[in-house]
Amino acid sequence: MKKNITIKELQNYIKKKDYKPEMKHAYFQKLIEEVGELAEVLRKDKRLEHHDTIKGTIEEELYDVLYYVVGIANVYNIDLEKCFYLKEELNKEKYKYITDASIEK
Repeated sequence: MKKNITIKELQNYIKKKDYKPEMKHAYFQKLIEEVGELAEVLRKDKRLEHHDTIKGTIEEELYDVLYYVVGIANVYNIDLEKCFYLKEELNKEKYKYITDASIEK
């Protein structure tokens, strides 16, 4: 697997491996479960750098949360990269900040 991945590539990867539109509610339930697991490892401050495995770490649970967010986006055919740019434009106006010029559409 390559070292750098775009949001679009991540969406395509997860869609090829796990795409069950009829299970959209199950994806959401799994997301909530993973957020709970993330809360637990955050409370315990379990980091990959302190363990010899990703298992049971903040890094693992963040990936799991990301996985189900992407899975939900996939079943609704939502382009998360497009959402990123659209939402950043709203945030720029709402919070009056200048976006990083290095992020190109």
